[in-house]
Amino acid sequence: MTSHAFSTDIVLEPADNQRLANLCGQFDEHLRQIERRLGVEVNNRGNNFRVIGDSRSVQAAGEVLRDLYAETEHQTLNPSQVNLHLQESGVDALVADITPIDEVILTTPRGSVRGRGPNQKQYLSNLKDNDLNFGIGPAGTGKTYLAVAAAVQALEREEVRRLVLTRPAVESGERLGFLPGDLAQKIDPYLRPLYDALYEMLGFESVARLMDRNVIEVAPLAYMRGRTLNESFIILDEAQNTTVEQMKMFLTRIGFGSTVVVTGDVTQVDLPRNQQSGLRQVIEVLKDVEGISFTFFNAKDVVRHPLVQRIVQAYEARGEDPLP
Repeated sequence: MTSHAFSTDIVLEPADNQRLANLCGQFDEHLRQIERRLGVEVNNRGNNFRVIGDSRSVQAAGEVLRDLYAETEHQTLNPSQVNLHLQESGVDALVADITPIDEVILTTPRGSVRGRGPNQKQYLSNLKDNDLNFGIGPAGTGKTYLAVAAAVQALEREEVRRLVLTRPAVESGERLGFLPGDLAQKIDPYLRPLYDALYEMLGFESVARLMDRNVIEVAPLAYMRGRTLNESFIILDEAQNTTVEQMKMFLTRIGFGSTVVVTGDVTQVDLPRNQQSGLRQVIEVLKDVEGISFTFFNAKDVVRHPLVQRIVQAYEARGEDPLP
């Protein structure tokens, strides 16, 4: 089954620039809150808004935007008020998926992996059925970990000949300066979450051996240009930091017998403010293309330590996102 991304266009009336700025918040922080909570993408030009995601979440986000815009007539919104409205509006019940999903269990040398909750289960089902898959949502929702598990299973079953792990080498808020070493050593810090998942599923020695044989390949996104990747399982992580040109270049590398997973969080873009995220754009460009799946995660899908969920909620109440 292919999970298309749904979209809806909303026009908020009357058009009032001051009220629209109030609705969006400083640097669109209120829109980012709605995106994280409901697992959608919200774009706007003036009073024209487009919401992209799964059908239930798109409907819920549309209602939230209309309600909040009505409130801007009488008050100045802040992140705490937006969070309170999201809690009291009943949107969590509206986006709850009660449709049963056949469970997919992944087998790795270190044990089995299964989805927790409807979004993770749908994600695994999509990975099984489609050649190109997008997992979009906050950190901690398992989108990268599950992609690595699916890649390891495909390799163990000889469904692919190699794993290719890549991401854009964009620093998130820090300047690391010159990094010594060869290419792998320079890019290693950026791919540490992927390595951690591989070590957990295959063990340190197996990962090192497979990398020596080039069965597992790690490369920065810039080095993908000009290649065609056949019979490979390819994971592009942190895709929100790709440019539009990089995303197009990457997607055209797909060869025969390959499976591609693109993961990212559209609320955590580290590109310069005047540069559009390739992930944000590609959602709209490919949302109706057959054979491509989209899975939209939200803050309720966070599966880290239970305390993390409470920390996330506390930060959301202030309009901030603590997860890297």
